[in-house]
Amino acid sequence: MLQKPTEQRTRTSAGIIMMCVGVACLCVNDALAKTLTASYSPLQIQFLRNLIALPFAILIAWKMGGAPALRSHRPLAHMLRGGLWIAATYLFFTSITYMGLAEATALIFVAPLFITALSALMFREHVGWRRWLAVAVGFLGVLIAVRPGTSAFETISLLPVATAFIYALLMLSARWVDTRESVWTLLLYMTATGALISLFLVPFVWTPVNAQDLWLFAAVAIFGTAGMTLMTQAFRLAPAVVVAPLDYTAIIWATALGWLFWNEIPDALTFVGAAVIIASGVFIIWREHQAEV
Repeated sequence: MLQKPTEQRTRTSAGIIMMCVGVACLCVNDALAKTLTASYSPLQIQFLRNLIALPFAILIAWKMGGAPALRSHRPLAHMLRGGLWIAATYLFFTSITYMGLAEATALIFVAPLFITALSALMFREHVGWRRWLAVAVGFLGVLIAVRPGTSAFETISLLPVATAFIYALLMLSARWVDTRESVWTLLLYMTATGALISLFLVPFVWTPVNAQDLWLFAAVAIFGTAGMTLMTQAFRLAPAVVVAPLDYTAIIWATALGWLFWNEIPDALTFVGAAVIIASGVFIIWREHQAEV
């Protein structure tokens, strides 16, 4: 059924707002996690985050998709995605323990470039020379931000890049999930399998939780779940070519939060590298949209 122009504009506007708020929520989630890494292992933070978020994920899945959203037709695919989710989050939380929030966030933006490259390598999708050029330019942006071979280079800065690679695998692994399952099922089982997998690993790094930190763990779960839910809904309401580039507003929030709480101010080359990466990512999104039209 065709939508009226006014109705579509309203949905698009709602999608834009949800995307912006969702991105802000995830940045707050990262800032809270960075605070907790001073006392707890990234794995423990991830385990408690998923455990606390699980009831909310169940409620959201049931509310948005009904009883069918609670059922999985390919649980092993979700277990794989849960493992990738744990690995990506562990690497990112470890990186922000030692480097600035904005710097790590800027390097995460290389994920769409990995998705494009892996789509061609793993699924034999056609990627034209323009998108391959955008991928190459994007990785040039990574080199500008990381600066290997100079005194400014730190090995820890490779962790966000590794995070982006695993995140790209996570996004592409959604193709192995049964097509009858909704996006709400994916969100629910990613949280559930993440909690289950980390349950077996967290005893090796467990630290007794201080009572005054409980609200921080709860906040990580709430902001993380809210961010993922709002961003998911944004893609359902508005065209991807409109809302996807808004993911890059995370650099604004990450910079502001890093400066406010840790007095972190990225240097000029980090911003230049981030700008190159973002421009490449936006171009790839635009080219993919053009291919679909």
